[in-house]
Amino acid sequence: METAIRADGLRKSYGDVRALDGLSFTVDRGEFFGLLGPNGAGKTTFINVLVGLVRKTGGTAEVFGFDVETEYKRARDRIGLAPQEFNVDRFFPIHEVLEHKAGYHGVPKAEAAERAEDALKTVGIWDKRDTRFDWLSGGMKRRFLLARALVTDPELLILDEPTAGVDVQLRRDLWRVIERLNADGTTILLTTHYIEEAERLCDRVAIVDSGRIVEVATPDDLRARGTDEVFVTLSTRPSSVPDLGIDGIVDARLDGDALVVTAQGGGRVVPELLRTLEYEGYEALDVEIRRASLEEVFVDMTRPDEPAEKLGAIQ
Repeated sequence: METAIRADGLRKSYGDVRALDGLSFTVDRGEFFGLLGPNGAGKTTFINVLVGLVRKTGGTAEVFGFDVETEYKRARDRIGLAPQEFNVDRFFPIHEVLEHKAGYHGVPKAEAAERAEDALKTVGIWDKRDTRFDWLSGGMKRRFLLARALVTDPELLILDEPTAGVDVQLRRDLWRVIERLNADGTTILLTTHYIEEAERLCDRVAIVDSGRIVEVATPDDLRARGTDEVFVTLSTRPSSVPDLGIDGIVDARLDGDALVVTAQGGGRVVPELLRTLEYEGYEALDVEIRRASLEEVFVDMTRPDEPAEKLGAIQ
């Protein structure tokens, strides 16, 4: 499998602050890869290194085998970036902005016009082609940033918080566009503070904290490392929590007529749990397993000493 992104011991310091501290991982061609981490973890710094906006302090970074500094143009021409911020020329209609962008990458004028049309149609705002960027709605501005990233026909699409601040319907519309691009072979690197987005879209995710990789795995593999809750509804409420003695169970409590068991791999413990309860004289009427979420695993991995609160701003 060809490597789309390779980071090896990547470092970036701003004075005494280490934004990247030996970051190392790879992304395969055609992969949909997520980069998750709390504020200040180093994700945006890493992206800026890839696209040439920041010079690394040490280590190496490559895009499809091209060093992002010594072979900058060959690496950058393969990247389309949709950034968090609205850094767009506001003095031209959006179709002209896209044509100019394509021209910067050496695309001939006639072809640039065709690419601009294709990109605007792909994201669903071709009817706004003669509108200036400032006159677009917030959701249309997000669509335009994606169109601008696509106009150079990139092999690697980098999406830095692509659905920040948009409504649920638009978010799902953008997901469908992004999924089609990935299905057609585009490698995608995504940063997001919506855990649901990473769970739905990504083949693998890297959890980053303090400029280092904490873990790289599939969303399913990460969820499997968390603890599930098994709710067993009993015909008769026990006077106390039954003595279970089953490997994998880390806690048990009563909640009304239900026995709530916290376990590593809830599905694996259910058969033995039901046999044990039957042996103890309890009849199980219903069983429900609530799997650990990627968000809970994320919090445990990046902030183990803090309460597992819902995260509102993972950047």
